[in-house]
Amino acid sequence: MARTIAIVEDEQAIADNYRDALTRLGYRVNHYLDRPSATAAFSQALPDLAIIDVGLGDDVEGGFELCRELRSRAPELPIVFLTARSDEFDVISGLRLGADDYLTKDIGQAHMLARINALFRRVDALRQPARADDTLTRGELRINTSRMSVHWQEQPVDLTVTEFWILHSLAQHPGHVKNRQQLMDAANVVLDDNTITSHIKRIRRKFSQHDSDFDRIQTAYGMGYRWREAP
Repeated sequence: MARTIAIVEDEQAIADNYRDALTRLGYRVNHYLDRPSATAAFSQALPDLAIIDVGLGDDVEGGFELCRELRSRAPELPIVFLTARSDEFDVISGLRLGADDYLTKDIGQAHMLARINALFRRVDALRQPARADDTLTRGELRINTSRMSVHWQEQPVDLTVTEFWILHSLAQHPGHVKNRQQLMDAANVVLDDNTITSHIKRIRRKFSQHDSDFDRIQTAYGMGYRWREAP
């Protein structure tokens, strides 16, 4: 059965372009012009992935509110912001609300589709049984790449796909500093320095929810970040 992608976008022409591209790839696409119609539809059935604009008509923060609602209902649902708003505050807000990706509308269509495919690969991986040889262990940290799962002190840590690959890149070689370009390459994304910083802060915060003393991700000022092993 074809996967369903929901597009929540207040401009019909833009939504039509996205829908045409996604339909050609075999996805079933539903479009909603505003938050109330999307909320009503999601109360009946959730999509397999949601693409949300931040501003929805007069509801300038509607996309953020919808993301918050969706994330509380479905922790593993892939959510992507696709918006003209590129201000750092908006990017940080979207990521803090739990979006898996924050893309601006000047992104190439091929890049957007690649990001969507990557999110679906994560969903598929989570449904597969974990394999021991796909597990990276660093003290109290356990990362399984086949399932794209992370555990700290035996507790699951819910990371987005971008956060997962950033963490994996750091933990692969403890003590080695990874600069921002290396972290972007690992996550297969193109981000500015401030967005990388936002992802790092969000990763730290998620670990701190389980362990208030978490301090394994260190900043190497002017250089990047490293994973520090326990003394």
